[in-house]
Amino acid sequence: MGQTLAEKIFETHVADRPFGDTWVLRLDRVFCHEITTPIAINDLVSKGMDRVFDPSKIKVVIDHVSPAKDSKTADQGKTLRDWARRQKIKDFFDIGSNGVCHAIFPEKGFVRPGYTIIMGDSHTCTHGAFGAFAAGVGTTDLEVGILKGVCAFRKPETLRINLKGKLRPGVYPKDLILAVIAKIGVAGATDKVVEFRGPVIDAMSMEGRMTLCNMAVEAGGTSGVCMPDQVTLDYLWPFIGPQGDKSYATKEEALKDFVKWQSDADASYSSIVELDCSSLEPLATVEYKPDQVKTIRELKGQKVDQVYIGSCTNGRIEDLREAARIIKGKKIAPSIRAIVSPATTEVFSQALTEGLIRVFMDAGFCVTNPTCGACLGMSNGVLAAGEVCASTTNRNFFGRMGKGGMVHLMSPVSAAATAIAGHIASPEDL
Repeated sequence: MGQTLAEKIFETHVADRPFGDTWVLRLDRVFCHEITTPIAINDLVSKGMDRVFDPSKIKVVIDHVSPAKDSKTADQGKTLRDWARRQKIKDFFDIGSNGVCHAIFPEKGFVRPGYTIIMGDSHTCTHGAFGAFAAGVGTTDLEVGILKGVCAFRKPETLRINLKGKLRPGVYPKDLILAVIAKIGVAGATDKVVEFRGPVIDAMSMEGRMTLCNMAVEAGGTSGVCMPDQVTLDYLWPFIGPQGDKSYATKEEALKDFVKWQSDADASYSSIVELDCSSLEPLATVEYKPDQVKTIRELKGQKVDQVYIGSCTNGRIEDLREAARIIKGKKIAPSIRAIVSPATTEVFSQALTEGLIRVFMDAGFCVTNPTCGACLGMSNGVLAAGEVCASTTNRNFFGRMGKGGMVHLMSPVSAAATAIAGHIASPEDL
């Protein structure tokens, strides 16, 4: 019997199997940010265990409230900053050189096929786009990971999602993952690895694959994964080839190595879900669960107060280019306030070079520094009670973006069109 990608990663990383179906895995990366890691740091310090298993495998960023908005968030940043210096963690990204965690760590080449990764953040599943097993964990698991470089998991079953056909113009990976979650439900992938396969994935960029895997957790998935291929290789080549860490001399050599992490043809799955993507339309969520979805066409004319383009789901340069294409030469509606947050300083710089920032500013957008702040109602775009936001973020729980606020999740293009129209709209409506 063949193995899935997740099964291969588990077997090559197992450090112990202490009981039952519990597997203790060796970790290749532990990612940290200033919201959840300081709790782990303070607890380790209080127990006299202020040390890390390998500073080169721990990557740290300040991203959720950047810069700090009050004394509490300033203290969180200071705890993380002091710890990184104390533990000689080289890859620490402070304001000015930072970015949203799930955007900056791939951008720096820290994620590779076959890796095991944990972080105290539920959207860590994003990194499965590279063929890694990446999972969000709680404080206790994060502490053990920091201290010992291991983490215990129940060996997950794999749910395979076959995405057939071809996305029509105007339909994006965000629409696709909303369609998948609507089909399987918010608990449809609980305790499972969601494996995205098919010609739609083969034709998709790494940015698009990250958008898909990012929201696997919104269906309950432990991780989302895509098979590492030529697209993965081309993205990573600057980091692994002769200009990088010299892991591989040629692309052929690297691709041959990457392929070993693909699921076998005769691997066993908990279930297989088929979705023909050829007839998909642009979508948006309604109410407060990500599986409650309608087409943009059905929601046309619905009032919104704010439009937000950014986050670990859709704040990458590809997203900004597509949104700017819709916005260029137009003004946002007078009733709307619109915010764009490039996901990293590198994305911000690229958007500046390409003239995208000017496009957003001329249209009336507020351009902010890279941060996760608005997505979870912490800073840079919090909603007032009763307000509605058209957002490219990943979660629409009640009050997620601010107490009493409501969020329609949608693609950057739909959000851009909505900002111009003043209500939910598609580019065809402009």
